[in-house]
Amino acid sequence: MMQRFVNNSDFIVDDMLKGFVKAHKDTVKISERNKHVLRLKSYQHEGKVGIITGGGSGHEPAFLGYLGENMIDAVAIGEVFTSPPAQMFYDAILEADQGAGVACLFGNYAGDNMNVKMAIQMAEDNNITVKCVAANDDVASSPKDRKEKRHGIAGGFFMWKVGGAKAALGGSLDEIIQTAQKAVDNTRSICVGLSPCTIPAVGKSNFEIAPDTMEFGIGHHGEPGIRIEKLKSADEIAEEMTNTLLNDFSFEKKEDLAVMISGLGSTPMMELYVLYNKVEEILNKEGHNIYKVYIGNYVTSLDMNGVSLTLMNMDDELKDLLEYPASPVGMKNY
Repeated sequence: MMQRFVNNSDFIVDDMLKGFVKAHKDTVKISERNKHVLRLKSYQHEGKVGIITGGGSGHEPAFLGYLGENMIDAVAIGEVFTSPPAQMFYDAILEADQGAGVACLFGNYAGDNMNVKMAIQMAEDNNITVKCVAANDDVASSPKDRKEKRHGIAGGFFMWKVGGAKAALGGSLDEIIQTAQKAVDNTRSICVGLSPCTIPAVGKSNFEIAPDTMEFGIGHHGEPGIRIEKLKSADEIAEEMTNTLLNDFSFEKKEDLAVMISGLGSTPMMELYVLYNKVEEILNKEGHNIYKVYIGNYVTSLDMNGVSLTLMNMDDELKDLLEYPASPVGMKNY
């Protein structure tokens, strides 16, 4: 029997959304157009470009947790590990539109790509200009020479953060798209899984990771990784992950980097810091400057025991936008 806090597994997303809106009722509301679209109750910067995102549930705090001032204005929430349909993305566009256009910043998965394109066409038919950027930071999901096919995972956080900041500062739609794309182009991630996640509607995992093994490069939905290996020490795993990202970047000089270590759902914070200890040691040894560090659960995979490592190479603009204040409701500071 699945030991989870569930009423009816078929309605777990609906129950989550009800609870989320109640918890953040001062900031967030459900769209009157669609019960799976959430939006900010009010927009501080009137007339700015709208910022939306969307994706399947199960990755919390992504996607709904990044609703907030100077970040995301509206979000489409699909079922667990399932893309929101085109109508849902379109309804999110309508909620975020203030007349200056809408930027849709999403993960690079087949369903999302198809549904976003359909939603953009629906918006254009109603004289709303929408442009999009797709995160593609997962280096394990496709070779470097086909980077455009890579999936978006935890690195999407940086795309949302800088895109939202650029919009808050009054950037045009084209400027926001250009800046979000720059963040995407300079971001790489890799995951390691130690145990699978449980799909609520199924009551069991949709893949297996054998005891005393790990899957290097596993996807956020259990997509096969690069290889299955014998479980290594934390330092060895951190070194393998860090070197994989550095090799993919192929830096020609010392860089300023943002570093994110995100748990995938059931990984203790203690272990994330153990991993970071080695990651920083390696980056410092390579001569890189660690500009900003994020440790926590930023993009998860239900209850998977695993971790993602993300690096973003930063210029002055990305630094300024990353530092710009934002208030994502799923990550409030009390």
